[in-house]
Amino acid sequence: MSTVMASKARRAGTAFTVFLKEVRENLRDRRTLTSAFLTGPLLGPLIFVMLVSMQVNRELDKADQPLHVPVIGAQYAPNLVDALKEGGIVPDTPVADPGLAVHKQDADVALRIAADYGKAWRKGEPVQVELFYDSSRRDTAGAVERVSRLVETYARQQGAMRLVARGLSPGTAWPVQVARRDQATPQSRAVLMFAMLPYFFIITLFMGGMYLAIDLTAGERERQSLEPLFANPVARWKILVGKLAAICAFSLASLAITLLAFAVVGRFIPAEKLGMELDLGWHFAGTVLLLMLPLVLLLAALQTLVAAFAKSYREAQTYISLLLMVPLIPSALLAFLPIKAQAWMYAVPLLGQNLGIMQQLRGDGVSGEQFALCLAGTLAAALVAVGVTAQLYRSEKLAISG
Repeated sequence: MSTVMASKARRAGTAFTVFLKEVRENLRDRRTLTSAFLTGPLLGPLIFVMLVSMQVNRELDKADQPLHVPVIGAQYAPNLVDALKEGGIVPDTPVADPGLAVHKQDADVALRIAADYGKAWRKGEPVQVELFYDSSRRDTAGAVERVSRLVETYARQQGAMRLVARGLSPGTAWPVQVARRDQATPQSRAVLMFAMLPYFFIITLFMGGMYLAIDLTAGERERQSLEPLFANPVARWKILVGKLAAICAFSLASLAITLLAFAVVGRFIPAEKLGMELDLGWHFAGTVLLLMLPLVLLLAALQTLVAAFAKSYREAQTYISLLLMVPLIPSALLAFLPIKAQAWMYAVPLLGQNLGIMQQLRGDGVSGEQFALCLAGTLAAALVAVGVTAQLYRSEKLAISG
């Protein structure tokens, strides 16, 4: 009787035994440790924060420093040029072809004043000033906006003076004025700069367990150690549970390290200099971790499923690298096709996590209903993936290498 009970106890603990075995073995694997705990979780946030900080400081430096702009025909509009100088614009030597200079990136922006500027001005006729720029260069958007604003401000001032000279109120030319009321908060504006954070977290989760998932299926199959394991009088699903638990543990640890790193180094991002507010603290980290919990199981099951079709470690790497493109779809969708979030979208795996994290970044928080939909939808997909993988694990072909 005691022997039977001991046998049952051993079988019940098989999943936990497999979990401990896989964790111990992979903690000695340098490639797995580097991928799960160093490259993405620690270096990733540091590099991300450094790049963002450099971009912010560069934009601020450009805004504060004098802007050199080639001005063709500056002698025809001395008062306009003086107004530009007061705004921090330094008129540079004229260029023969301003369009070509901008196209070749010899200048961020160029200004051309027509030779008949003075004649038209004295007649009180509208005059045209040509602004040359390249809209495909995002780094010059600030310079273009700066020059445009100065020219338009000067034009409004001169237009108002013309009306006053004719005994008219300056408001005559603008019977309707638009009063802009920006409802964006400093925290919601941060989404514009940090929209890729959800993708970063999901990729960290993916990479944290990827090498482990490959090694525990395709790797063991190639080393011919999977067949002896399956030969034991143990249910295959228990072996699978132990392996999935190990993958999930590494993925969760990777995500936790990433969130901790962002909570620390995120304080050094000079977002407030751009009128933004970024909160990557403990509340944000806890929310992201909770949203990601069912996704951990889903990704672990998918990685194990894909790796099971490979006959070698290298082949599994190729297959899972293709799977790596899947998390990009929701982030790209939200970045290039901004959509209004609907309740059902939170139940879609990956998309729900993206929406929830973006909402948390905006400072709006995630409601209980949205949490429930996100967790339930992703958990349902995870259970389906686990079921399919378990069915594959019952196949005898899985244990055969070659």
